[in-house]
Formats: sequence, C-alpha cells, structure tokens
Amino acid sequence: MKKNLKNIAGVTLVELMVGVAVTALMMGAMFASYSVVNNSYRQVSDKAQISRSGRDIIGMMVKDIRMAGYRYYHGENSEGISFASDLTHISGLEDEFDMIDSHDPLLVFRDILGYEAADQPPNDLDPDTDTFDPRMKHNNSDLCCDRIHIVYEDFDKTDPTQKFKKFRVVYFALAMEDSANDKYYGVYKTKESWIQDTTSDSGDKGNWVSNCSECYTNQLVRSHIVDMEFLLFDEHGHHLWDDFVGSYPLPINSTRDKIYEIRQVDMALTFRSNKDFYKSELAGTKRRYVKTLGSDRNKINPGYKDKYLRESIVVSIHTRNIGG
Repeated sequence: MKKNLKNIAGVTLVELMVGVAVTALMMGAMFASYSVVNNSYRQVSDKAQISRSGRDIIGMMVKDIRMAGYRYYHGENSEGISFASDLTHISGLEDEFDMIDSHDPLLVFRDILGYEAADQPPNDLDPDTDTFDPRMKHNNSDLCCDRIHIVYEDFDKTDPTQKFKKFRVVYFALAMEDSANDKYYGVYKTKESWIQDTTSDSGDKGNWVSNCSECYTNQLVRSHIVDMEFLLFDEHGHHLWDDFVGSYPLPINSTRDKIYEIRQVDMALTFRSNKDFYKSELAGTKRRYVKTLGSDRNKINPGYKDKYLRESIVVSIHTRNIGG
C-alpha cells in the first residue's frame, strides 16, 4: 500500500502557476469581450429608448397639428342646436382683442421660449431673488426652439351653456436645469378653451381660459430637448417664411392671409440623452452636428464635443382642415 502511494504523482509549483496564468488570461479575454458586448448593447438600448420616446411625442403632436382648423358640423336636427358652430371668429385685430386672442388655426413663432395662457398674469421674475429664468436660453448659440399654436373646434351636447367648443393647444419650450447643473430644454403643452360671452350686446365677446375641465397649463411633455423646429408650406410647396417681415404668417403682419394657405408642416425634434453616451469628448475642432430644417438654424448650429447622444426625428404633416 505504501509503495503504491509513493508512485502517485501530483503537479509541481511551476505547473500550478502556469495553469493559474492561463486561466487568468482566458478570464481576462472573456471579460473584455463581455464588456465590449455589454457597452454596445447599452448604447443600442439607450439610442432605441430615445428614439421610441421621441416618436411617441411626435405622434401626439402630429395628431394635434392635423386638427388645426377643424370645424364641427352638427348637421340638421330637431333639437334646436345650430347646424354649425355659432362661436365668433376672432382674428386678433378687432378692438379690445390682441394676437393672443386669435382663433387662426395655426401660428408658428420662430426661436422663442415660453408661453403664458391668455388668462394668466405675466410671470415677472424678481431680479433680486430669481436667478434662473426658464424663458431665457442657456446660451445664445443654442438652437431651441419654435412655438406652435393650434386651434380647432369640438362639440359637447351635454353642456347647457356652450355646446360648441373651441380649443387652443400650444407647444413650447422652456429652459431646464437639474441639481447636477446639467442644462437642457423641455417641451411643454398648454390647452385653453374659448368661452363665448353671451351676455354682450353684440355677442362677439369672449376669452380664452385655462381652467376648464379639459384644460391645463405648462404640462411637461418631454425633457432633454435640443431643438423643436417647424416649417410651413403652401399647396405648391412654397416656403411661407417672409424675409421682409421676419416671420411666418401672423394676424398682425401683411402676410396674414397666407395663414389659410398652409398645407404642410415640416417638424423636426432633436432629443438628447440624459447621460453620457460616448466614451470621450471629441478633441480639437471636431464636432457632432444635429439635423436642422431651416437655414437660419445652420448658421448658429455650433456642433457639440460632449459625450451626449443627440437624435433627430423629422416628419411632414398635412394640414387637412385648413383651407379648401
């Protein structure tokens, strides 16, 4: 028995160390491969999440823009209800009214932050205590953002005071800043309702309110926005921007009649990741650029060197309820 034990051979210290070294090399290679795959998966997943959430917002905005100019027709009936809407149309040029009161179906304001509902008092900041104004850009070179007003009609047969409804939906942007001093922008939404004043002698009075059951103000739709851009075109594909007046058709300028010639809205939204996406910042003069629609945006587009991912989504929307 003792003789057999003496013939049993083990591994030497050198062999053991070689085995440990080979195992370590194999584990290192496996870990490196796992890290590469995991990082690639994380980047693809983050990019897909940004794109998915962006498309959800785009879908909501497309639905609202297509409603611009919609008029409700109740038709012939024996209920004593008007055939069509009996609400007065306000252009904003009448006495006692302003552009904020306009019922025009679709208005776009270029490169402006913020919006205050017509029945809300001005949000004046105290310069002694308020150090951050969300209506001001973080940097003058930032692209953000356009604002769009959408007006359409609806109907509520159960409303005893005003069955025909008129709503205004406004999408706008505000500057945002978190506790880590990360600066970006957010898209907000406000919905107002026109309340007709039936007690006036002429019956053409009324006002937009933001306290109806369907209304809301400053509802955050999506944070980490880089830009929100709108371009307006007529049925012939002509861009409706007027260089002389420096705006799209508005109730207060000489191109106001072209409001009802809008047939297409090109919309571009650019989103930014809320955490680092790339491993390192770009060196030297290299920049990452975002897609823009208007030439004015290209002139101020600074490009970016940071580690954030920026993803743009561009759509064209037919305004089926404006004009003939």
